[in-house]
Amino acid sequence: MNFALIGAAGYIAPRHLQAVRETGNHLVAACDRSDSVGILDRYFHDVDFFTEFERFDRHAEKLRRLGDAQRIHYVSICTPNYLHDAHIRFALRLGADAICEKPLVLNPWNLDVLAELERESGRRVYTILQLRVHPALQALRDKIAAEPPDRMHDVDLTYITSRGKWYLYSWKGEVHKSGGVGTNIGIHFFDLLTWIFGPLQRVEVHSSTDCQAAGYLELQRARVRWFLSLDRKDLPVQIEQAGKTTWRSITVDGEEVEFSEGFTDLHTRVYEEILAGRGHGIEEARESVEIAYQIRHAQTVPPDDGKRHPCLAR
Repeated sequence: MNFALIGAAGYIAPRHLQAVRETGNHLVAACDRSDSVGILDRYFHDVDFFTEFERFDRHAEKLRRLGDAQRIHYVSICTPNYLHDAHIRFALRLGADAICEKPLVLNPWNLDVLAELERESGRRVYTILQLRVHPALQALRDKIAAEPPDRMHDVDLTYITSRGKWYLYSWKGEVHKSGGVGTNIGIHFFDLLTWIFGPLQRVEVHSSTDCQAAGYLELQRARVRWFLSLDRKDLPVQIEQAGKTTWRSITVDGEEVEFSEGFTDLHTRVYEEILAGRGHGIEEARESVEIAYQIRHAQTVPPDDGKRHPCLAR
């Protein structure tokens, strides 16, 4: 299959490049307004590259007219969050399937329009929900599914990933472009939790700044205290002393879920599922998009003691 990639200079692009190569496919074109894309040579040679989207669009249309062997079959989208919707539309108009990084869109109602365009075009929109293919998290889901359906669990989600001053000066620091901390770094965890514990019943936000967000989710089968941060100062002392800059933690009823390993090939596994016709689409993305949207627009409230995340209390 022939792939094109939009956002080739971005942070997440190498995982998509690796996934395209490891699934035995070809990257034929790439686009980014930045020309710092030497990373392409590590994975593919002879990739047509464009810094202007208009020229990239024209080239993709030319390939489409050359027939199925030459056309672009999949467009991988690694662009800033606020552009995802437009680039998915481009892929569908081109007659290609879209593979889009999270979040699929920033606003829930955009999903309805994409679903309509998907039906009209006959093509598919896929999203990257990589935690759903992590073996340890799949095992946790199977365990919860085997329990009585009325059992509730107490869950703590903590994700601290240090970012420098550059973060707030980039598009990621602009809420209308990134969706803020809850969307930009939290959405795949919100997807994971609803995938395991069922749909959202209630949301509270206890803290919300440019670099931190915390609150409480009540799901069908879990009470979740969550904490997200970009601030190195929020790292536990033992994590910082170990020289680490990121800490992921999920506890269920006080027991840690170990999933720190196995992240390097998750995008490849997602691509394998997509190419086999089992990829995650618009409806799978809906719940987490709606949660992130609610968090972004919620008023902060003082937490009850039982709902306050331990990191926020500290």
